[in-house]
Amino acid sequence: MTKQHANWSPYDNNGGSCVAIAGSDYCVIAADTRMSTGYNILTRDYSKISHLAEKCVMASSGFQADVKALQKVLSARHLTYQHQHNKQMSCPAMAQLLSNTLYYKRFFPYYSFNVLGGLDSEGKGCVFTYDAVGSYERVGYSSQGSGSTLIMPFLDNQLKSPSPLLLPAQDAVTPLSEAEAVDLVKTVFASATERDIYTGDKVEIVILNAGGIHREFMDLRKTDAFTEECMFMIDLF
Repeated sequence: MTKQHANWSPYDNNGGSCVAIAGSDYCVIAADTRMSTGYNILTRDYSKISHLAEKCVMASSGFQADVKALQKVLSARHLTYQHQHNKQMSCPAMAQLLSNTLYYKRFFPYYSFNVLGGLDSEGKGCVFTYDAVGSYERVGYSSQGSGSTLIMPFLDNQLKSPSPLLLPAQDAVTPLSEAEAVDLVKTVFASATERDIYTGDKVEIVILNAGGIHREFMDLRKTDAFTEECMFMIDLF
């Protein structure tokens, strides 16, 4: 008889999708509230968005236990920064701190896929997108998570961000107004929910501008179209 070895992993993927869009004087960050494991929904009301600093917000997908650990580390280091400098950390500074923190753990990484958004020192919107080991880039918009492969082509089609290879460097912010960006976020989540079983229930939208931080929610489908069709077929038999 062949020996059977248990396949154990220290990681899990709890799914979910995150989106961020930067404008000339605002930033919109959004994430759905479903947390899953495999084909099970653990909760339908889980926030994936963390408020790190006065003008900086992070949305994270992946293994939510690692995400929580990462948020605690960033919060502690931000508190140290405040005591040493007597001010809040800027969004670009927080972006570098997040990169350093992820890279420090590169041999046993946080299984989290992050997008950081906020306002820079000039009041412009900024979005930073990351891989799991800290490589990051400032962009005009980004998406992370299980629905990102559905959302990013849609955003590319609608926003057409300039290539970072162009010289002189082009401004990465999107030309949309704040209201248009919020509507676009709602549209991409409604679309992704139809095809991704790990995205759904509600979308939490955080808007940063000169007036502060605003938060709103929009209901999404509780189940995807394929699941509803399966349930319909079960009812028939």
